Amino acid sequence: MSTTDATTGEDFIDIEANLNEVQSRIQTTASIRSNSTSNSNSNSNSNAVQLIAVSKTKPIQPLLLQAYQAGQRYFGENYAQELIQKAADMEQMGYTDIKWHFIGPLQSNKAGPLVKSLGLDKLVCVETVSTLKLANKLNNAVASLKDLGDKNDEDKTLGIYIQINTSGEESKSGVSNVNQCMDLIQQITSSCPHLKINGLMTIGAPGDYTCFDTLVDYRRDVAEMMEVSVDELSLSMGMSGDFEEAIRRGATSVRVGSTIFGARDYSNKK
Repeated sequence: MSTTDATTGEDFIDIEANLNEVQSRIQTTASIRSNSTSNSNSNSNSNAVQLIAVSKTKPIQPLLLQAYQAGQRYFGENYAQELIQKAADMEQMGYTDIKWHFIGPLQSNKAGPLVKSLGLDKLVCVETVSTLKLANKLNNAVASLKDLGDKNDEDKTLGIYIQINTSGEESKSGVSNVNQCMDLIQQITSSCPHLKINGLMTIGAPGDYTCFDTLVDYRRDVAEMMEVSVDELSLSMGMSGDFEEAIRRGATSVRVGSTIFGARDYSNKK
């Protein structure tokens, strides 16, 4: 399926209405959380929650364009090649201010093409880093990009999240314990100067909200080790079915797809 073509039935999805509803639910839940924490000892800026509109398998026309025209600028993709194509198509159409998050499993051999195709202005975060091998590939790709680019790119870094397997499921990617997380962060910090660790990400097990609490605990420990405030580390957790509960438990970024764009078609994905 082309990334630009509409498919049957998708012309009838009211993306703007769906997006507005999701934003309203985010703001309401975040406001309640903020009021709750204002009376506690928490120093968290708990009212700030970023919506990542997950557009994987969805065509640019009409769905992504409708979301863009409704004001959405942060989009998430799971497949490297699909993201590369969509970013190129959107830029060719004149939509140059989109901020892309990569949120799927990323093979190390695709790290270079992804970074070099999008650049550091469009690719703002890779959320699924859980190995030093992938981190090194991303770091080397950024270094190569800077060698080929202008001097304005010299001080830029690629944002990454460390993916945590909070559920312990073998089917889920991510580091599986806090010591492994600390070791990975120390290795990335010392060997990958072109990457910036901006937060933590988890998928979690459906219905098991303790996975969100686990990620909050990880952030506390990581912030202490990195000697930064917890507010400086994002928590990417929560999807269409549970993003409100994730916000209640501390999410600063939620990844919402089907609630905005409708059910996905994976027939053309391997």
